[in-house]
Amino acid sequence: MSQVECKPELLDGLLAAVSSDVARLKLPAAKALRNLSQRAPDLIYPHFDFFASFLRHENAILRWNAILILGNLATVDGEGRVDRIIDDYLSPISGPHMIDAGNTMRGATAIGVAKPYLADRIARHILEVERATYATPECRNGAIGHAIDTLNRLFPTIADKRAVQRFVTRQINNTRAATRKRAERFLRKWPLAPSGVKDAARSRGSIQPLKAAMLGKIYATKE
Repeated sequence: MSQVECKPELLDGLLAAVSSDVARLKLPAAKALRNLSQRAPDLIYPHFDFFASFLRHENAILRWNAILILGNLATVDGEGRVDRIIDDYLSPISGPHMIDAGNTMRGATAIGVAKPYLADRIARHILEVERATYATPECRNGAIGHAIDTLNRLFPTIADKRAVQRFVTRQINNTRAATRKRAERFLRKWPLAPSGVKDAARSRGSIQPLKAAMLGKIYATKE
């Protein structure tokens, strides 16, 4: 257990360091707070708004840490604070910074696991990544790889699975090798069923009652 967990008063020092103008103080403090948000999110949660204020900070490292910290706080978010900012939280996915988008999707994974009812909302934002504007097409392909990772984790709780599978299927031809491999692994785990199979499964639902009624008549005749 860290000193901060043993002495919560030390938390005030870390928060003050993050707001400092001295880089050698603020960056290690931000990392320490991110680690603490994983181990003891209840200690960090009262400062939710403090970290939310860093989501558009000019310092990229502070932004990235704030994104991940807020994602970790979803597990103790009994007040629905994450829910209220979720659309703004997910907006970096549309660009222009690929690393911001990647960290947002990492944080969104934690949010979706902690709050499954937000999985569809998260997925809708993530599926926009194909049309996102980043510095280069290669950056977008990298962001798509992060998107596949998040969709893989949240897939069981996503309602429109077909849309997700179609998105991932398109990445089989992605020019980035790492993204192609992610897509292949995803589709091995969550294979895309042919539309005919889906239609047949739907038909079985209407056929079964009729089949049961016919069998009932046969047995009644034999008696």
